[in-house]
Amino acid sequence: MMLILKSLSTSLRYTAQASIIFALLSPGVSAEPNSYQVKLQTIYDLKSVFASVQSMDVTQGRARIGGTLVELLVDEGDLVEAGQKLALVRDDKQKLQIAAFTSKLRSLKAQLQLAKTTLKRVSTLQKTGKASQAELDKAKTQVDVVSAEISALKLEQAVVREAQAQGDVLAPARGRVLNVKVTHGAVIMPGEAIADIAADSYILRLMLPERHARFIKKDDTVLVAKRGMLDVNDETIESNQREGTVSQVYPELDNGRVVADVQVDGLGDFFVGERVRVWVSTDKRQAYIIPESYIHRRYGLSFVYLSDGTEIVIQPGTKIGGGIEVLSGLRVGDILLQEPHKSATPPNAAHSNSAGE
Repeated sequence: MMLILKSLSTSLRYTAQASIIFALLSPGVSAEPNSYQVKLQTIYDLKSVFASVQSMDVTQGRARIGGTLVELLVDEGDLVEAGQKLALVRDDKQKLQIAAFTSKLRSLKAQLQLAKTTLKRVSTLQKTGKASQAELDKAKTQVDVVSAEISALKLEQAVVREAQAQGDVLAPARGRVLNVKVTHGAVIMPGEAIADIAADSYILRLMLPERHARFIKKDDTVLVAKRGMLDVNDETIESNQREGTVSQVYPELDNGRVVADVQVDGLGDFFVGERVRVWVSTDKRQAYIIPESYIHRRYGLSFVYLSDGTEIVIQPGTKIGGGIEVLSGLRVGDILLQEPHKSATPPNAAHSNSAGE
């Protein structure tokens, strides 16, 4: 019986020790409340660059006929809708052509009326035997010929009217007018551009050095500052960042630079060509990131409290993702406390006591 009890006691002791060792080795697990276990994290090095606001598509409102610009309805900066009239081009010859067609149409209508009267008279005479069948056929043919001439003239008149209607220069898409290329009274040729229109969908265009070509790719997330935040030392810039997504990376280098487009919301009121600060990822590495609340500063130095009661000096770096990067002083598995143990003695206090002795 004594041998059994002794064996059971030994097993329980080993089980308890194994549980304590497992708890200490498990990541993120600590016996102390408000503690933090140090571990390596993957972070991305961000590079601050400038991007310019560009329109995805720039289209042109063009004149479809030649003539004189008699009315200009838009100016630079105006927001236009698709199909909106931008200008009015007129050709004076078209008015004369329409007037000539109208006069000729009246003449043909009179001839048609005469042909119908002749056909009615010949038809009556043919029934009484006083006119031959040939004369009746000739009268019917005359009516058909004049009717066909009237139809053809109406079609020609419709063509001229349609050409006159095409003098209305319409906006091909919704957007903002960037540049008006003509003035009132100018002579316009067919196909000549009247205005440049930036389609109402803006993007940010990045131009990065060639060495970053292997890091940037489609669907990458970038950080974009708000409008006017061009100073990298602005204290409010971090709280006003928003995310954008790389929508396209162009396969051709432009003067040794990689060109990429970033899709981000809220660019509708920006000027085309306006600069915006953007942070892009250039590489990734492993680093220690801890919450700022675990760092205490005294005498120009930064300290952290370990779970075993010691206080060590660390070298903090920059703020990253809500925490601070630690450059030196920590190891993987260290458990940090926000407040020291009551029994712990700071290194500087021990040093002062030994010096007093």
